Amino acid sequence: MPAPIWWLLALPFVAGACLPLQAGINGQLAKQVSSVLAASLISFGVGTVALFLLVLIQRELPGFASLKGLTWWHWCGGFLGVMFIATAAFAGPRVGALLFMVLVIAGQLTMAVTLDHFGWAGFREAPISASKVIGLLLIVGGIWFIRRG
Repeated sequence: MPAPIWWLLALPFVAGACLPLQAGINGQLAKQVSSVLAASLISFGVGTVALFLLVLIQRELPGFASLKGLTWWHWCGGFLGVMFIATAAFAGPRVGALLFMVLVIAGQLTMAVTLDHFGWAGFREAPISASKVIGLLLIVGGIWFIRRG
């Protein structure tokens, strides 16, 4: 595999840096409107409008034929996004940015190891190894230390 272009490494870093900020903003939004779900709806509404405009600008609106060919699980990404946004708005302000994000990262990496091991959701198959399990256990240890501090 060729070496990634610098922005291909920087982009996920920046996106990851936005997650705790997004959780904090959505937590404040939930407090302001007195509802985690309403805050999540507002957040998704703004995101939907932004994405719709980008799709129109890029002229990448899918045709009916391509939408008709989707299976039920292709539609699940939005539900997973709702779960994250609502959880972030609810739990983030209550546990703090650092603990919230380390728990999110632990969940992401655990799912990533599982997806890679089985080759699910379009990821290439990469079997689980002892070093991957040890890495995950070290993260769990990190959660314990962060929680104690």
